[in-house]
Amino acid sequence: MAAATTVTRPLPALPEGWSAEKDFKPIGSITASTQRTIEPVGPHFLAHARRARHKRTFSEDDRIQAQESAKKIEKDDESDVSEPEDPMMLQREAKDWKSQDHYQVLGLSKYRYKATEEQIKRAHRKKVLKHHPDKKAAQGSTEDDNFFKCIQKATEVLLDPVKRRQFDSVDEKADVDQPTKKELSKGNPYKLWGRVFKSEARFSKQQPVPSFGDENSTKEEVENFYNFWYNFDSWRSFEYLDEDVPDDNENRDQKRHMERKNANARKKKKAEDNARLRKLLDDCSASDERIKKFRQEANAAKNKKRLDKEAAEKKAKEDARLKKEAEEKAAKEAEEKAKAERDANKKAKEAAKNAVKKNKRVLRGSVKDANYFAAGDASPAQIDSVLGDVELIQGKIDPDEVAALAGKLNGLKVADEIKGVWSDEVKRLVAAGKLKDGETKFFS
Repeated sequence: MAAATTVTRPLPALPEGWSAEKDFKPIGSITASTQRTIEPVGPHFLAHARRARHKRTFSEDDRIQAQESAKKIEKDDESDVSEPEDPMMLQREAKDWKSQDHYQVLGLSKYRYKATEEQIKRAHRKKVLKHHPDKKAAQGSTEDDNFFKCIQKATEVLLDPVKRRQFDSVDEKADVDQPTKKELSKGNPYKLWGRVFKSEARFSKQQPVPSFGDENSTKEEVENFYNFWYNFDSWRSFEYLDEDVPDDNENRDQKRHMERKNANARKKKKAEDNARLRKLLDDCSASDERIKKFRQEANAAKNKKRLDKEAAEKKAKEDARLKKEAEEKAAKEAEEKAKAERDANKKAKEAAKNAVKKNKRVLRGSVKDANYFAAGDASPAQIDSVLGDVELIQGKIDPDEVAALAGKLNGLKVADEIKGVWSDEVKRLVAAGKLKDGETKFFS
């Protein structure tokens, strides 16, 4: 043991001129003391109390505690292995170790691939204490040591990670059977299928494995579950079922033949296992009410979308039809209105034309009623002169002025009054610049 070395380190010197009276600065004050009750607790107090009660020394107490811990461990070992041993299993031949159930041999059937390394070691110790040939001989038993060899082989396989993985790959007793239609109709299908896929999940390279879920699982969760399992990546390789390859260098052809045979057998078993899992998934998805519900919802949404589209197209067609009808109606009404306006304008024009003609007849009639302003019979020359002035004046005035002039002349019978109206009209036209002074022959 190395000797302890004492290192002396002096305290740092105070600055020159330092004094507690002027340089010490307190950062807080001491609180008043309070009385509290302290309870003795903790493992060290309990150990002290145990030693005081039983009047033991430290070494005596440690020895007794170690003995009790050993008894507890032995008791725990006994509790791990509680399943009864099958008499037929005890009569197994050691050479048939490859067909034996290693977990059953060690009494770990209820654990199987979930058994820990510590449980396997405890189970082996328990079995060895019970079935060791020396112990059997001491008890006067004449049994052979075949089962003891089975125990040793089971322990060897299960404690080797590679060999145990190979055995777990073909351990059908750990499988959970697919539920029947009767079981599904009476029980909870989600729990029944969940147990099946939980058992299959032990072969997955990818962990954790999505759970099967229940009736409340979302569409995304259900799709993730089936996508995972339809693309399942299994580590099962079935090497455990290989036929033994002779380790004889002189018979290399037979060795290669057996290796090819084993490889083909593994490949076939792998394909069969993939087909089995695929059928399992197909059967599960076919009876999965969640998928049916999601499909119904998808179809309903699809139908709703289709119906909405059809309704929108129908509405668009109806709107187009109504718009076309409205446009046709508006065009027809506009055409009828235009026709009515044309007819009205035509009638108005005809009426105005007729009115002009009538008014012109009045104008010509007025000079006729005045006997063309002659004292006796009017000569043709005078008639032509008067009518020429009438035509000239009519050509210089518009229809409204013609109507106004006709209104003034209508009803007049005296020649001087009629001539006065015509003379006033001539003066108005001359003043307006429409006629030149002296342009008329009779009314100037």
